[in-house]
Amino acid sequence: MLTSGIILLSGGLLSPNPGLIFWTAVTFVLVLLILKKLAWGPIITALEEREKGIQSAIDRAHNAKDEAESILRKNRETLAKADAEAERIIREGKEYGEKLRSEMTEKAHEEAKKMITSAKEEIEQEKLRALDVLRNEVADLAVMGAEKIIKSSLDADMQKKIVDSMIQDLSSKRN
Repeated sequence: MLTSGIILLSGGLLSPNPGLIFWTAVTFVLVLLILKKLAWGPIITALEEREKGIQSAIDRAHNAKDEAESILRKNRETLAKADAEAERIIREGKEYGEKLRSEMTEKAHEEAKKMITSAKEEIEQEKLRALDVLRNEVADLAVMGAEKIIKSSLDADMQKKIVDSMIQDLSSKRN
């Protein structure tokens, strides 16, 4: 009989042993209860905390994205305002430059007119001085001519004709 007991104990892996099945089931239930008591709660709690952390990170990322889009929109508006302001400043600068150029051109024309008027007045004065000098020279020539006439002792009629002739010459030259 002993041999048959050994055979039963040394059964193959595929032959079921009710004692082994019982103790395996009891051990499994005990390990399951211990794990539930000691490890299951902390594992579930850790998983829930991890899920909350991930959800919080996702929410923060969405908030950061929304904030970045808002900042980008504000930056674009600010840039558009700056462009408009720059265009306005450039336009005003061009208008001011054009106005300044026109004022300077007008002043230059006025200065040129003043210079031309001054030059004409100066020319007129020089012309009058030259005529005065010419008259003085003609008078001197007349006196010299008269002296010559007197020296040559011409008769009175001849002297009168010469003086009249000189006066007429001077009168015709003045006009």
